[in-house]
Amino acid sequence: MLRYMTAGESHGESLVAFLSGVPAGLEIDQQFLDRELWRRQQGFGRGGRMKIETDKAHIVSGVRHGKTIGSPIAILLENKDWKNWQESLPVETGDPEKHKKVASPRPGHADLAGALKYNFPEARYILERASARESASRVAIGAIAKLFLRELGIEVLSHVIAVGKAALGNAEVSWEKLLELHAKQEVLLNCADAQAEQRMKAEVDQALRTGDSIGGVFEVVAHNVPPGLGTFAQWDERLDGLLAQAVMSLQAVKGVEIGSGVESALSFGSAVHDEIGYNKGGEPRFTGFTRASNHAGGIEGGISNGQDILVRGHLKPISTLRRPLGSVDFTTREPVKAAYERSDVCVVPAAGVAAEAMVALTLARCALEKFGGDSIAETRRNFAGYQQQLREF
Repeated sequence: MLRYMTAGESHGESLVAFLSGVPAGLEIDQQFLDRELWRRQQGFGRGGRMKIETDKAHIVSGVRHGKTIGSPIAILLENKDWKNWQESLPVETGDPEKHKKVASPRPGHADLAGALKYNFPEARYILERASARESASRVAIGAIAKLFLRELGIEVLSHVIAVGKAALGNAEVSWEKLLELHAKQEVLLNCADAQAEQRMKAEVDQALRTGDSIGGVFEVVAHNVPPGLGTFAQWDERLDGLLAQAVMSLQAVKGVEIGSGVESALSFGSAVHDEIGYNKGGEPRFTGFTRASNHAGGIEGGISNGQDILVRGHLKPISTLRRPLGSVDFTTREPVKAAYERSDVCVVPAAGVAAEAMVALTLARCALEKFGGDSIAETRRNFAGYQQQLREF
């Protein structure tokens, strides 16, 4: 059973990620982990925090001589901004006069709901944990999940479908194109179409000029996923449900779509169900069964069907605005403008990278539940047996 959790605050000393259940013998590529963290920090519209942090994964347990050893993995991510917050957010009692309050809650953020829940007089401690800075720790352990999935031939990438009103005309992007995007050393908005990306950039520019923020839609693609992950047997074991919960758990994601789910709801069944064929020639990776389309997003009945898995996340605009909305002072209850904390304008590409991590962790969990293995050699052997079963079906 693959289990994971994170700890740490936005302006604390470090973030911590824990990952348990990874088979022994998996090779860990440090450069790959650090590049995944770098990818999360990229994108047009990111704020000043990204100029401070240079995220590196510091593995402190579970990996020795470059390979997993079967014990829980712990990763530290240093917050370089901590030096600016040590006096205002000390672990010990410290000087209360140096505390930096969030005196008025921001509409759309966890500030007010969190302060009410935990009985805090203001929202500083709510901001510290609710912040999307936490997603960096998920990307770190998600990178290990990706390395595990690679052992089974599965890859996970993302691209941006829309930013504001600017959208990709043809959202059916080839896997080869996604690989090209992933290889880029400069990331604008991670869109597969250059013209659409310029329209997206114009949307971000408009938000920048007006002191606003802007959201959008990203799509995560899981490539070469075999049929048979997940099940319809119980409600909480369905793959689409697991993926939806995983992606929805990311900060600012307000909707999750599998395949062409939204469009399908407005269409006739004859237009959206993927017709089945069979290719009697060649040597298929999994089976000879084919599909004329992929509206289902690679999942039917809660089970992967052998096609690419497509998961879209609909991201609301960041709730911290340079031109703040109306709010109420926590102390006086008088109308004021919402608090402003250094923030981004657009994080859709970064959210896509974080969603890749969540999709990879979910697929890795389902793969381990199906194929098992205390060592990566055992997992590969079990997977090879399942592939043979599929070919002989």
